[in-house]
Amino acid sequence: MSKLTIPAGYKMPLSNNELQRAIELIHADFQHNLTVRLNLHRVSAPLFVDGSTGLNDDLNGVERPVSFDIPDVGTEGQVVHSLAKWKRLALKRYEFPEGTGLYTDMNAIRRDEELDNLHSVYVDQWDWEKHISPADRTIPYLKDTVRDIVGCICDTATALRNAYPVLTCRPERKVFFITTQELEDRYPDLTPSQRERAVCQEHPTVFLMQIGKTLLSGAKHDGRAPDYDDWDLNGDILMWNPVLERAFEVSSMGIRVDAAALDRQLTAAGCDHRRQLPFHQMLLSGQLPQSMGGGIGQSRLCMLLLGTCHIGEVQASLWDRETVEGCEKAGITLL
Repeated sequence: MSKLTIPAGYKMPLSNNELQRAIELIHADFQHNLTVRLNLHRVSAPLFVDGSTGLNDDLNGVERPVSFDIPDVGTEGQVVHSLAKWKRLALKRYEFPEGTGLYTDMNAIRRDEELDNLHSVYVDQWDWEKHISPADRTIPYLKDTVRDIVGCICDTATALRNAYPVLTCRPERKVFFITTQELEDRYPDLTPSQRERAVCQEHPTVFLMQIGKTLLSGAKHDGRAPDYDDWDLNGDILMWNPVLERAFEVSSMGIRVDAAALDRQLTAAGCDHRRQLPFHQMLLSGQLPQSMGGGIGQSRLCMLLLGTCHIGEVQASLWDRETVEGCEKAGITLL
């Protein structure tokens, strides 16, 4: 069923050819900004991992990975949902010193994604991971890193407007920090998505913290896997999208679990069986570096900065017939 939304009077301000060159500019400029501000270096990343290792991100625990057998290897490959766990292992394997980190182009397939203007079965992100000291596992360090990433976005937006003056997106540099519990307290009668919209109307750039924890209402704002982010030290970067008039998530990130946080969260999530998986054994025994990391949506960022109303305008994917026909009728080109 189509969940397409087309704002009244919407028209893409760039031609299809200009759009491709603008996407190239965003990728080049943002990657440069990110590597400089966070001290990162590019690495190559897998499209699929061994399904028996526990390296694949299980998202909310119900999404099915795209799996296939590999006869010559004798195992099942799983197309990644994300690289949240793989990146931390890569920090150790590639011997990244403390204070440095990696970034990569992450390409994933999420077959069970509910499709709408923002969501596609194809996911493309800048995934990054940084080796930090135990002393950096703090909220102030997390907030400083969030400000750096928002600065990267704002700098890229400036470069894009200089190249294409018709574009008008000016993301807010000042970040408003709020926890999911504080957000529930502020808007107790709203749903989680309605709360995000309400707070972003007041504060155009928000970092919503502590995602995955159970709130005082007994519900969760949103699900988060128990074995990568520390639920006390994570969050989403949300920005106001003036085209769609809604809160717009551009990044999910956080300081990763240490052994104590992993132990606590596996029990809370009813996932104690994962303790026997190789990745989790390494974490519980202290064999992996302390780290923080996240994913920054490539197509999401392009949507925001270019002012498109549908993610299919900036990435190639598959869509239901109603969406395709609705976009054609509105003069919207899906790649």
